[in-house]
Amino acid sequence: MLNPKQRQYLKGLAHSLNPTVLVGEAGVSDAVLAELDRALAHHELLKVRLPALEREEREHMAEEMAARVSAETVQRIGRIVVLYRPGEKQRIVLPK
Repeated sequence: MLNPKQRQYLKGLAHSLNPTVLVGEAGVSDAVLAELDRALAHHELLKVRLPALEREEREHMAEEMAARVSAETVQRIGRIVVLYRPGEKQRIVLPK
């Protein structure tokens, strides 16, 4: 679980990132989850662009993705979700 200081630090790091994974109208498929898992293993922190759905549907989709790849949701702004999962060889050093 991320504390507020760590979450704020990760938001700052994610600000300049471009979306790495794009979720299409088909939603959270096995292919999307596999790509998300690979991207998180390599980058640890990434942005995901969700399809143009209602707000509640996007929130549910973001929660489902994070849960299924064991990641933390750092931030949600509109159609963009920032996810974090520490890698085996942790690249991002979080503040205490």
